[in-house]
Amino acid sequence: MTRPSWAPEGIDLDRPSASRVYDFFVGGMHNFEIDRVLARQIESFTPNVAETMRANRDLLRRCVRHLVDAGITQFLDLGSGIPTVGNVHEVAQARDPEARVVYVDIDPVAVAHSRAILDGNAHATVVQADMARPETILADPEVTRLLDFERPVAVLLLGVLHFLPDDADPAGCVARLQEAVVPGSYVAITHATADGQPAEVLEAQKLSGRTSTEIVLRGKDEIAGFFGDWPLLEPGLVHLPLWRPEHPGDVGEHPETSGAYGGVARKA
Repeated sequence: MTRPSWAPEGIDLDRPSASRVYDFFVGGMHNFEIDRVLARQIESFTPNVAETMRANRDLLRRCVRHLVDAGITQFLDLGSGIPTVGNVHEVAQARDPEARVVYVDIDPVAVAHSRAILDGNAHATVVQADMARPETILADPEVTRLLDFERPVAVLLLGVLHFLPDDADPAGCVARLQEAVVPGSYVAITHATADGQPAEVLEAQKLSGRTSTEIVLRGKDEIAGFFGDWPLLEPGLVHLPLWRPEHPGDVGEHPETSGAYGGVARKA
């Protein structure tokens, strides 16, 4: 396989990548045939999986617009993946050109392409780091250069915590991020769930074990616990299409088929 310019040396092109599979599902162009094969296998079990991925991306856009309108100008996006149209910096800076965004991802492919997209954008950057080590992220020179933790920050954990196994202490990771930000800050979480999902969804989840980042499905109560004692904004923790839809028709008859919950909380 010819290595494209956006895939740096050292990337294993013979093993599927979760971020590249996600990129394929949301219509991106930065994936390989090995990723597309796995994506089609997953889709054969769960035909609505691409719709679910798009629902997560749509919630991200609604969330960022709401937060900018609420006065937030700083975003820390963990597990950001490979940027496609409608990224955090695009949405935020369209509303406030001074908005600052730091993307964080563990996948070197996602980071390499992010750097190419963000080249020349003085208010956005990307850091390669492990979500399971929040102290490393918070101390990273690029993070501290761009974000002022004396002012409110929105911490975005959209579609990332289900990649952390229980032994990585995802609740503890979120808590340490929450401790690092001042009152008036926000945390946004979306997380895949097995609640109300048919057997074929659970079977598709097993396929994620073939990537380097297996998905852990969790129930609503456990996901709600990640917010700690921060009060949730209305409408609370809900299926993705139900979080502040822009139009009633966007919800659909069965929002539970999104297979994930989402919510946003504010530090008092």
